[in-house]
Amino acid sequence: MGKFADFAALHVPGDPLVLYNIWDVGSAHAVAAAGARALATGSHPVADAQGFADGQGVPLDFALDNARRIVAAVDVPVSVDFEGAYAVDPQEGAANMKRLAGTGAVGCNFEDQVIGGEGLHPLDVQCARIRAARDAVGPDFFINARSDLFLKVKEHDEALADEAIERARAFADAGASGFFLPRLGDLKLAERIVRAVPLPVNAIAFPGAPSRAEFASAGIARISHGPFPHKALMAQLTEAARAAMA
Repeated sequence: MGKFADFAALHVPGDPLVLYNIWDVGSAHAVAAAGARALATGSHPVADAQGFADGQGVPLDFALDNARRIVAAVDVPVSVDFEGAYAVDPQEGAANMKRLAGTGAVGCNFEDQVIGGEGLHPLDVQCARIRAARDAVGPDFFINARSDLFLKVKEHDEALADEAIERARAFADAGASGFFLPRLGDLKLAERIVRAVPLPVNAIAFPGAPSRAEFASAGIARISHGPFPHKALMAQLTEAARAAMA
């Protein structure tokens, strides 16, 4: 199998792929050396490491060059957190995603929040954006359709889970490869969503989140670590520097 098929095959409900998110070539080498079967950037750590703001504050050309350098430096598949594809218009976003695919990345996160605005894109709008992206990158590129529902709403209940299910099913019909729900932490809701969604479901290991084994028991197929590896490493660096100067 090629890298696209290899990467897709790693998404196994109950035996989730763990992506300990990276931000540059150095972090890619470190995580690959730990035995990672695949790598994924996080938009927040990429931005933080280079002094940019999260939320597409990293210039597009810089983000693409960073992806290209990471892909060239490792042998495992690399997915890129591409936020909102740097455009609202479906065709503009699709053109940007085609450029991303040209870096050698096997997939990306593609989110539904209105970057720089409020709330989420209407479902029909987001589906149009996913369809255009799919047409641009072909059938194999892994579009991990992210919904920020659980980030935007404090009350995580069955009604919110049903809304997530509605989005996921529509995203699947539009051509998404996976479904990502940051801050999904309630295992009963996770099970409900996994059972109803025809895509591998991605959760994030935020502080206080269920363990890998618990997420696995709920049928989660992918666990990301987002900005937390970078934050932890920077805290260790601060403490080491403080000790050195004591």
